[in-house]
Amino acid sequence: MPRWGLVVEQNLGYGRQGRVWSVGVMDHVEGTREEALAALRIRAERFEPVHPASPKHRALYRQADGFLLVVEGVWRPWHCRFTVAEQVYDSDAADPVAEQPPAPAAEPDEPARLPEAAPRAPEPEPGPPPAWDAQVPEVPSWLGRDDLP
Repeated sequence: MPRWGLVVEQNLGYGRQGRVWSVGVMDHVEGTREEALAALRIRAERFEPVHPASPKHRALYRQADGFLLVVEGVWRPWHCRFTVAEQVYDSDAADPVAEQPPAPAAEPDEPARLPEAAPRAPEPEPGPPPAWDAQVPEVPSWLGRDDLP
Protein backbone atom coordinates (compact mmCIF):
# COMPACT_ATOMS: atom_id res chain seq x y z
CA MET A 1 0.00 0.00 0.00
CA PRO A 2 1.48 3.41 -0.92
CA ARG A 3 2.65 5.79 1.78
CA TRP A 4 1.76 9.45 1.31
CA GLY A 5 3.42 12.47 2.89
CA LEU A 6 1.21 15.38 3.92
CA VAL A 7 3.39 18.34 2.94
CA VAL A 8 3.02 21.99 3.92
CA GLU A 9 4.92 24.89 2.35
CA GLN A 10 4.87 28.32 3.98
CA ASN A 11 6.89 31.49 4.45
CA LEU A 12 8.96 31.83 7.60
CA GLY A 13 10.75 34.96 8.82
CA TYR A 14 10.05 38.66 8.36
CA GLY A 15 11.06 41.34 5.90
CA ARG A 16 12.21 40.96 2.32
CA GLN A 17 15.60 39.38 3.05
CA GLY A 18 14.51 37.44 6.14
CA ARG A 19 11.61 35.61 4.52
CA VAL A 20 12.27 31.98 3.61
CA TRP A 21 9.97 29.55 1.78
CA SER A 22 9.98 26.45 3.96
CA VAL A 23 8.70 22.91 3.50
CA GLY A 24 7.71 20.35 6.11
CA VAL A 25 6.01 16.97 6.27
CA MET A 26 3.13 17.17 8.75
CA ASP A 27 2.26 13.46 8.76
CA HIS A 28 2.14 10.26 6.70
CA VAL A 29 -0.90 8.32 5.52
CA GLU A 30 -0.89 4.76 4.22
CA GLY A 31 -3.67 4.08 1.73
CA THR A 32 -5.03 5.52 -1.46
CA ARG A 33 -4.39 9.00 -2.81
CA GLU A 34 -8.00 9.96 -2.06
CA GLU A 35 -7.59 8.90 1.58
CA ALA A 36 -4.43 10.99 1.80
CA LEU A 37 -6.23 14.01 0.29
CA ALA A 38 -9.08 13.63 2.81
CA ALA A 39 -6.59 13.57 5.70
CA LEU A 40 -4.74 16.55 4.18
CA ARG A 41 -7.95 18.59 3.97
CA ILE A 42 -8.61 18.09 7.69
CA ARG A 43 -5.03 19.13 8.51
CA ALA A 44 -5.20 22.16 6.16
CA GLU A 45 -8.49 23.42 7.68
CA ARG A 46 -7.03 23.27 11.20
CA PHE A 47 -3.52 24.48 10.31
CA GLU A 48 -2.23 27.58 12.12
CA PRO A 49 0.45 29.19 9.92
CA VAL A 50 3.38 31.12 11.33
CA HIS A 51 2.21 34.25 9.46
CA PRO A 52 0.20 36.35 9.92
CA ALA A 53 0.13 36.70 13.68
CA SER A 54 -3.32 38.36 13.69
CA PRO A 55 -5.37 36.79 10.86
CA LYS A 56 -8.51 38.61 9.72
CA HIS A 57 -9.82 36.10 7.18
CA ARG A 58 -9.02 32.54 6.00
CA ALA A 59 -9.94 30.85 2.70
CA LEU A 60 -9.07 27.28 1.67
CA TYR A 61 -8.93 26.36 -2.03
CA ARG A 62 -8.73 22.88 -3.53
CA GLN A 63 -6.10 22.28 -6.22
CA ALA A 64 -5.25 19.18 -8.25
CA ASP A 65 -2.52 18.02 -5.83
CA GLY A 66 -3.86 19.49 -2.61
CA PHE A 67 -4.99 22.77 -1.12
CA LEU A 68 -4.07 26.44 -0.94
CA LEU A 69 -4.74 28.37 2.26
CA VAL A 70 -4.86 32.17 1.91
CA VAL A 71 -4.85 34.10 5.17
CA GLU A 72 -5.51 37.84 5.20
CA GLY A 73 -3.30 39.59 7.70
CA VAL A 74 -3.29 43.12 9.04
CA TRP A 75 -0.80 44.32 6.42
CA ARG A 76 -1.00 41.80 3.58
CA PRO A 77 -2.17 38.28 2.64
CA TRP A 78 -0.08 35.18 3.34
CA HIS A 79 -0.48 31.73 1.87
CA CYS A 80 0.38 28.09 2.60
CA ARG A 81 0.41 25.30 0.08
CA PHE A 82 -0.62 21.77 1.08
CA THR A 83 0.13 18.77 -1.14
CA VAL A 84 0.15 15.01 -0.96
CA ALA A 85 3.27 13.28 -2.24
CA GLU A 86 3.85 9.56 -2.56
CA GLN A 87 6.92 8.49 -0.60
CA VAL A 88 9.17 6.39 -2.82
CA TYR A 89 12.33 6.37 -0.67
CA ASP A 90 13.36 6.93 2.93
CA SER A 91 16.98 6.61 4.03
CA ASP A 92 15.91 5.82 7.61
CA ALA A 93 13.57 2.97 6.61
CA ALA A 94 14.90 -0.56 6.35
CA ASP A 95 15.49 -1.63 2.75
CA PRO A 96 13.69 -4.98 2.32
CA VAL A 97 15.84 -5.91 -0.69
CA ALA A 98 19.10 -5.32 1.18
CA GLU A 99 17.97 -7.24 4.27
CA GLN A 100 19.38 -10.75 4.46
CA PRO A 101 18.70 -13.41 7.04
CA PRO A 102 21.16 -13.34 9.94
CA ALA A 103 24.06 -15.79 9.84
CA PRO A 104 23.54 -18.88 11.99
CA ALA A 105 25.04 -18.54 15.44
CA ALA A 106 28.17 -20.53 16.26
CA GLU A 107 27.84 -23.53 18.50
CA PRO A 108 28.49 -22.64 22.16
CA ASP A 109 31.40 -25.09 22.45
CA GLU A 110 33.05 -23.77 19.26
CA PRO A 111 34.97 -20.50 19.47
CA ALA A 112 33.90 -17.91 16.93
CA ARG A 113 36.27 -17.79 13.97
CA LEU A 114 37.22 -14.64 12.21
CA PRO A 115 37.67 -14.80 8.45
CA GLU A 116 41.29 -15.20 7.49
CA ALA A 117 42.90 -12.26 5.79
CA ALA A 118 44.24 -12.73 2.30
CA PRO A 119 48.04 -12.88 2.16
CA ARG A 120 49.65 -9.56 1.30
CA ALA A 121 51.55 -9.22 -1.92
CA PRO A 122 55.27 -8.51 -1.44
CA GLU A 123 56.38 -4.91 -1.85
CA PRO A 124 57.94 -4.27 -5.28
CA GLU A 125 61.69 -3.74 -5.44
CA PRO A 126 62.69 -0.12 -5.99
CA GLY A 127 63.63 0.39 -9.62
CA PRO A 128 65.83 2.99 -11.26
CA PRO A 129 64.80 6.60 -10.69
CA PRO A 130 62.66 8.20 -13.38
CA ALA A 131 64.47 10.11 -16.12
CA TRP A 132 63.38 13.51 -14.82
CA ASP A 133 64.71 12.67 -11.33
CA ALA A 134 68.21 11.92 -12.71
CA GLN A 135 68.48 15.49 -14.02
CA VAL A 136 67.75 17.17 -10.67
CA PRO A 137 70.87 17.52 -8.49
CA GLU A 138 70.61 16.82 -4.76
CA VAL A 139 72.32 20.15 -3.93
CA PRO A 140 71.61 23.14 -6.18
CA SER A 141 74.64 24.80 -7.74
CA TRP A 142 73.83 28.20 -6.26
CA LEU A 143 73.80 26.93 -2.64
CA GLY A 144 76.79 28.24 -0.68
CA ARG A 145 77.92 30.81 -3.27
CA ASP A 146 79.11 34.11 -1.86
CA ASP A 147 78.92 36.11 -5.09
CA LEU A 148 75.09 36.15 -5.20
CA PRO A 149 73.06 39.02 -3.68
